Amino acid sequence: MRGLHTTLAALAFLIAPHASMAETVRYEPLRFSEILGWGQDDHAAALDTFRKSCGLTPRNSLVTDMEWRGVCKAAEYAFDARTFFEAAFRPVVITDGSDPLFTAYFEPELIASPVRTGEFQHPIYRPPPELNQPWLTRAQIENGVLAGRGLEIAWLADPVDAFFLHVQGSGRLAMTDGSVKRVGFADRNGHPYRSVGRHMAQLGIFSIHQASAANIRAWVQRNPRDGRRILQHNPSYIFFREVTNLAPEDGPIGAMSLPVTARRSAAVDPAYTPLGAPVWIETNISTGPWAQLMIAQDVGSAIKGAQRADLFLGSGAAAGELAGRVKGDGRMITLLPVATADRLLRGN
Repeated sequence: MRGLHTTLAALAFLIAPHASMAETVRYEPLRFSEILGWGQDDHAAALDTFRKSCGLTPRNSLVTDMEWRGVCKAAEYAFDARTFFEAAFRPVVITDGSDPLFTAYFEPELIASPVRTGEFQHPIYRPPPELNQPWLTRAQIENGVLAGRGLEIAWLADPVDAFFLHVQGSGRLAMTDGSVKRVGFADRNGHPYRSVGRHMAQLGIFSIHQASAANIRAWVQRNPRDGRRILQHNPSYIFFREVTNLAPEDGPIGAMSLPVTARRSAAVDPAYTPLGAPVWIETNISTGPWAQLMIAQDVGSAIKGAQRADLFLGSGAAAGELAGRVKGDGRMITLLPVATADRLLRGN
């Protein structure tokens, strides 16, 4: 789960304001023929991802257990993926009056040391047993309050890498002893997330459009003392756990306690979009238009609003570079079970 994070915010969360929940929620039905690019997508890939979490979909305020059981049973026996989605679901645009915003996140791959050395000075911690909500701030924790207690999972060389690992909420660590560790969200200190990129823009260091992950990293490296204070503007702090029994091709563990799938899983606001639901997302990324069926399998503390989603793009530097450039408007269409959609639309 992203820095709940699972959330950190994706790199784009560094400059994204939190959406406020409007009072009026509306449900607009669509036909599949009205969905841009629907016929060209790989529906079989989306169905594979949907099946992984379908039976684990939690109870929520929109979809009843019976309605979910019906579509999950149909998914087990579906032969043609596109036919299944068109028969079992109805496309609905859910809005709350807030502006749409689509960003992306990834799983970092970082070099780390199992012990502190002259190069590797920045620890990532397991949660302390006395942790409560709210607890100490990022600045207090980074000033050494947990030092010497054996809570360190690993040590990183770059404080910005450590900060961005907190933002993403999970990562792969290539250890200097040759081993590989997967780490994921375990707990947080209970303080609200504050945008470092927005703070730097307010200080006049960058314009808001220049506050990219790469620019933040370069500035902190050039200004280590002031950079430390800048990063500590965000009082939120994430504690990690080691994650085992994941295949190398698996993504990090999402909010449904299963690995998310690159380019097919999205983080959403479960107040509006049921976890496990298929969602069609139309937006733009740096490589061009994005129009694709994804599955709502994760959440994030910065993912607030009916038209707010965070796309999981994979692991490693290439996925991170792409994720850091995704921030735009668009449209999210939620596929609701037919019975659910009919019930909601009658009361719309």
